[in-house]
Order: sequence, then structure tokens, then C-alpha cells
Amino acid sequence: MQVALLGGSFNPPHVGHLMAASYVHATQGVDEVWLMPTWQHPFGKQMEAFEHRVAMCEALCAETSGWLKTTLIEREPGLTGRTVDTLSLLVKRYPDVEWSLIIGSDILRDLPNWKDFGRIREMARVLVLYRAGYPAPETVGPPLAEVSSTLVRDMLARGQEPAEFVPAGAIAYARARGLYGLGTRR
Repeated sequence: MQVALLGGSFNPPHVGHLMAASYVHATQGVDEVWLMPTWQHPFGKQMEAFEHRVAMCEALCAETSGWLKTTLIEREPGLTGRTVDTLSLLVKRYPDVEWSLIIGSDILRDLPNWKDFGRIREMARVLVLYRAGYPAPETVGPPLAEVSSTLVRDMLARGQEPAEFVPAGAIAYARARGLYGLGTRR
């Protein structure tokens, strides 16, 4: 079995995540793509509660026919949000799986801050997707949508509806629970 991991804060998940997962599933020979929300951000980023981000990821998964799943692996005791540690646990727990790790080209500049990226490359095939505005020579695929969780949160803070950037199920969940300052406004 071939599984690609798409990690992130998913604060909130958006169509760019869905597009990245769809592209990898359609073109890179993987059976499943697992969304991997971080339990705690290794660089201290403020986020909505883990259970809310997981529920919004599951709403994103509902948009597919079963190949997109959400893993709760990052909440395992002892993990600190470092990809190398999480991947080590996954490799140990699922020895028959061949792993890929999906990252966006916008992340390449942060790799020097990652713990043991060389070991990550030993455990998983690293797929660098071309994020619009961040060209890099080792990317695969066409430029993905210019959308980010930061953009979505900024829109929400200004009272704008991010309907074109966040799948309906995820935004409905956020609205029902008052996340990101949303109430029942329409």
C-alpha cells in the first residue's frame, strides 16, 4: 500500500489542501492520502483546538470517495509535531506501507529549521508541489491555488465569507462552533 501524508495545521483546511491531495492521488501512484493535522505546532503557531481541526479535515475527506483520510497520529504521547518523529512512528506502526510526504514549494525555505530532513527522505518519498508564487526546480505538477489558511483567517476577521476557498462542510462546521469568530451569520 502506498500512502501520501499531507501534514499541516489545517487552521482551517481549504481547497488548496483538497487540490494538493487530489493531484497526488491522481498522478503519483498512491492508494490513499492522509491529512495529518498537527497536535501542537513545532514553531508555536496558535491554532484552533485539535479536535476542531480534525473535524474540519474529516469534512474535507467527505468530499472524496474514500481515498482521502484523516490521521490522528500527531496526538500520540511523546510526539512534538516534528515530522521526522511522526514519520518514524508511522513507519514502525505500518511496516507494509510505502510513504510519501507532500510539501508545498513555499515550505522549501523552512527546511533548514526542520529536524533531520535527511532522515525524512530516507523514510519517505518527498513530493514537492508547486505552490503558486513559489517556483522551485524540484516541484511536481502545475501551480496550485493561491490560497492559505492565513488568507482564510484574514478574510474571516474582515467579515468576508471564504466560500470559494473553504469547502462547504468545513466552513459549516466552523460556523456551527463559532470558530474563527464565525457565528451563525450568512
